[in-house]
Amino acid sequence: MEARAEAPEKIWYAAYGSNTHRERLRAYVCGGRPEGAARSYPGCRDGRMPARSVPVELPGVLYFATTSPVWGGGRAFHDPDAQGTTLAVAHLLTPAQFSDVAAQEMGREPGAELDLAEVLGVGRAVLGDGRYETLVSPGELEGCPVVTFTAPWTVAEVTHVAPVARYLRYLATGLCETGAWSTDTVAAYLAGAPGAAGSWWAARVRELIGG
Repeated sequence: MEARAEAPEKIWYAAYGSNTHRERLRAYVCGGRPEGAARSYPGCRDGRMPARSVPVELPGVLYFATTSPVWGGGRAFHDPDAQGTTLAVAHLLTPAQFSDVAAQEMGREPGAELDLAEVLGVGRAVLGDGRYETLVSPGELEGCPVVTFTAPWTVAEVTHVAPVARYLRYLATGLCETGAWSTDTVAAYLAGAPGAAGSWWAARVRELIGG
């Protein structure tokens, strides 16, 4: 990737975890507590929901690891260097909104602008050694950069942990709501992800979607 000459007005935030679901994302943007979550979120300084949300496929794999204090069970992460494809939903946000969403995922207070120059220039920036503190940009969509965040470790360097149903339901229904992938495709994809595989099966994920 080549460095951009100027800061973008909009950024596609590529969500591959529970923020694939717009109502789940609403808590990060507008503030509030998602159904089934153990905490509330302050939201963004700009509480407008994204004008557009579109399905995208990212290079790399989805996996589940660590234990979420909000949901219990494993959290979704993305290894952009592993061979595979990660299904995601890209939400069109301002850089300030993206900064505030990322801050809440990082366990920080929203309100400060992230320096996006490095990730937009070379495709990756490490802001810390914690989960979701590594920014990744695989390219652009419709002239705006696509950016997501993940952990600094790889899928092979961490113990995998199975996700719980209430968390996995957000991922599954969020992906299905786009209409880009069938229920069977989403169910097989999530059930086969490292961390979910062996604890979840496609039929059980389909039940979550149906519910």
